[in-house]
Amino acid sequence: MAATIIQTNETPFSPIEVDTITLDIIENALRNAREEMDATLFRTAMSPGIREQGDAFPLIADRNGLMVVGQFGSFIGGFLRAYEGEIEEGDMIWLSDPYSCEGAVSHNNDWLIIRPIFRQGRLTAWACMFGHQTDIGGKVPGSLPTDATSIFEEGVRIPPIKLFRKDVLQEDILKLVLHQVRMPEWCRADLLAIVASCRVAERRVNEICERFGDDLFASATDELLARNKRAMGHLIASAVSEKKVSFEDYICDDGRGFGPYKLKCTMWREGEKVILDFDGTDPQAVGSVNFYLNENMLKMFFGIYMIMVFDPQVLFNDGFYDLVDVRIPERSLLKPAFPAALSCRTHALGRIFDVLGGLLGQGQPEFLNAAGFSSSPHLMYSGFHKDSREWFQLFQIGFGGIPGRPWGDGPDGHSLWPGFTNVPNEFLERYFPMRITRYTSLPDSGGAGKNRGGNGILMTYAFLNDGIIAIHDDRWFTSPWGVNGGEPGERSRKVLRRKSGEEIILPAKCDNIEVQEGDELDYITWGGGGWGSPVERDADLVALEVKRGLVSIEGAFDNYGVKVRDDFTVDEAATTARRAEMAKTIDTSQIFNFGPSIEELRARCEVETGLPAPMPPRQH
Repeated sequence: MAATIIQTNETPFSPIEVDTITLDIIENALRNAREEMDATLFRTAMSPGIREQGDAFPLIADRNGLMVVGQFGSFIGGFLRAYEGEIEEGDMIWLSDPYSCEGAVSHNNDWLIIRPIFRQGRLTAWACMFGHQTDIGGKVPGSLPTDATSIFEEGVRIPPIKLFRKDVLQEDILKLVLHQVRMPEWCRADLLAIVASCRVAERRVNEICERFGDDLFASATDELLARNKRAMGHLIASAVSEKKVSFEDYICDDGRGFGPYKLKCTMWREGEKVILDFDGTDPQAVGSVNFYLNENMLKMFFGIYMIMVFDPQVLFNDGFYDLVDVRIPERSLLKPAFPAALSCRTHALGRIFDVLGGLLGQGQPEFLNAAGFSSSPHLMYSGFHKDSREWFQLFQIGFGGIPGRPWGDGPDGHSLWPGFTNVPNEFLERYFPMRITRYTSLPDSGGAGKNRGGNGILMTYAFLNDGIIAIHDDRWFTSPWGVNGGEPGERSRKVLRRKSGEEIILPAKCDNIEVQEGDELDYITWGGGGWGSPVERDADLVALEVKRGLVSIEGAFDNYGVKVRDDFTVDEAATTARRAEMAKTIDTSQIFNFGPSIEELRARCEVETGLPAPMPPRQH
């Protein structure tokens, strides 16, 4: 059964030819509306995850639910197929349960609002926004348990329900949900900020329609989608071969001692259509690293990667979806069966980009990026203030090294998601009982290459209050791979230093770690892989990066073959000799440099990381 949309005016829209200038005006007006949705949300939300870091994703869709502007692609189709009810003018749908909307959102923490936009009784467009909530109840603060085995442990699940019915807020429903969470004030504020952002989009769509007419607006959105399909058709034809290519990468572990978990995809073209087949991906995990991957979301990931690598001027939208066929095996890590746990899906979500890059780059290695900061490391810190006894709770996303690229170095200490920003240290220290004693790029953590991988970050938290921390991270067991002669990036690491002097190496995924006032945590993220042979990197640039603290003197010599003097000048003779020696061992015939094999990593794991090797995944 599917949703029923109630329109009091069934008159179809009349197609109108749209001139290019008008089309550009409408396109940019919608882009601006999308940016205004973000601005409205970030200025009115309360949680630092949304307010300071921007962990939220808007879209504006046409009357058929296809995204015209946005980021993750449209999830309206999946919602409409799953929702058993009527949708009327003035309604706002609220949901968070991935299993009730075909993975439209991918874990319970993402609260989604869907607003149908009606004009004169006709459905004209849709406005949507979802944002990550700091806490939605469940077994641990932050609602992202690393050891969960079912979604029932991960906080309140919201099926598609009407938060607003004909523009009347359903206060009882809101009260019921907020009763389940640890931070009701933040959740309420963030939710209503999401609502406000959708209302902004509705106003802007109405203004465009009033200026140009409803029929022309409908025709313009049709043309924007069609234009994207034409552009993507050319890109697919030129960049994707009919010959099958495969690529695989790994999630290091599942937080329960098992791993790594393989993500495998095979790609080929049949006529104008590209096939993305995930056969060979590991079965679903017992733990919570499963990612219920919506096929349309994967199509959008593919489109974003194609556009950003080959033609960044193309506006990405949902117009090209019928050119992509996505095949995901049932009961796999990317399509788990209910009620599999999903709270730590961010690692698989981010790793998908590395897999897509590895697939697309094999045909044209000159356009290939290395592996990068393909996840969103999380730190949670919670407890009761020692003086006021008021509850505090932090959810923070960490940043790291972006991969080396054909056209330059990967940025240091950056987010996988371009729109995310860091939480200012001043904000953290003002609102949470902690001090940030170090926040620095970690020298040599980016993979060496002609174009260096971005460095990871070393951030030291000094805790001023007893509490509990949780960590969600990855790339501690496998490394971000280098390409075209570039070296892999360094792996992540977390070290808790007790005030007694004891040092404890923490797993990359852990909950309920007790900390006391005076303890410190070194939070080290991984670096991006390098691109191209390190001996081809400009020696003076290496010396400059030594001066800037991005590369150590030892790293310059060992990794780049550059001898840097104490005054940061290059010793030309020593550099020439060292690079000649290194060039004999660098294999540029292999596109990818993954580092040691999985078997070698298992054998060396405890010595190199201080942690036991994960056990091979068992069938769920």
